[in-house]
Amino acid sequence: MFNLEAKFRLPDHAAAQAAAIAIGYRPEAVLNQRDTFFVVATGKLKLREEDQRSYLIGYGRVERDGLQLSDYQLVPVPDPAAMRTLLAGTLGVLAEVRKRRTLLLCRNVRLHLDEVEGLGLLGEIEAVVPDGGDPEAERAFVDATLAALGVSREQLIEGSYFEMARPA
Repeated sequence: MFNLEAKFRLPDHAAAQAAAIAIGYRPEAVLNQRDTFFVVATGKLKLREEDQRSYLIGYGRVERDGLQLSDYQLVPVPDPAAMRTLLAGTLGVLAEVRKRRTLLLCRNVRLHLDEVEGLGLLGEIEAVVPDGGDPEAERAFVDATLAALGVSREQLIEGSYFEMARPA
């Protein structure tokens, strides 16, 4: 599966949510998430634990004209504590990120309004690219969403939240 995505600082989540709703997004859920990243040879591997479900997510990213294109796989994990212990013992833990995420949806696009421990208020947009689809076909809607939120290209952030938290 593929996502066309972007991360950005978003200091006013209430205003962002109102702007998103005005262009057709609908609030879907508020999620408490714990992402544990593991040491791997290529790409990234994380265990995402949220309120009632957990996933192992493997992915890689490349930049495409200011936005990130992610190729990812998602596998449900019925026993996240055992999986975290197994992977931590065999691979090693790279980082852990905890966040409270407000999820809004419109079409095939997920907008995340995130409160990330140690980083503050951020936003992330992910346009799911249909199998065989062209990621560039999603760019116009992603760009329109960013504009509605008042986010310019210069405000986009590369990488993962855990990479942002690392000392320079």
